[in-house]
Amino acid sequence: MEVGGVRLSHPPSSSSPTPTPPSAAADSERADVALAAAGDQRAFERLYRTHVARIHSLVRRMVGAQGDPDELTQDVFVRAWQRLATFRGEAAFGTWLHRLAVNVVLNWHKGAARGRHRFDDAADVDARPARRDTPEHAMDLEDAIARLPPGARQVFVLHDVEGFRHDEIAEQLGVTSGTTKAQLHRARMLLRGLLER
Repeated sequence: MEVGGVRLSHPPSSSSPTPTPPSAAADSERADVALAAAGDQRAFERLYRTHVARIHSLVRRMVGAQGDPDELTQDVFVRAWQRLATFRGEAAFGTWLHRLAVNVVLNWHKGAARGRHRFDDAADVDARPARRDTPEHAMDLEDAIARLPPGARQVFVLHDVEGFRHDEIAEQLGVTSGTTKAQLHRARMLLRGLLER
């Protein structure tokens, strides 16, 4: 897929660039954001390469087995390109992009779950077998997270993986803090059951 002439591809390459000192990296990123906002496709491509692995990981954890993380990650970057002019620099670009990714996934969940409540308790843990084909292979955490019901998975990823506070999660999801706490407790109990099988 191309965004403004920039080819967005997945998965990100395994080779990592030479580390840059944090202050130089921040200055370079600010410059790339300004250039990209002015239409510089190469600057946007550098931003994409810097952030794609983290955004893809977040999206994959939030959608689990129900969605296509590659497609949704590309959607995040398409929207980032379209909305770059709205970035005010009050937070780091990575923080802005992270929030945009969360919103894209939440909107995708709303579309996928039309007609049923986002935290539908009737939705249970994924019905796939919990164990791998051979007993010596334990289920890993990523697989277990992917099996959680959508509401519990979203709260677990945002709280325990990404480090958001309950009030921040409640605001993002449009629910109360009590709901996020209950969903987090549910997610942890379900994960414990899946991982102990």
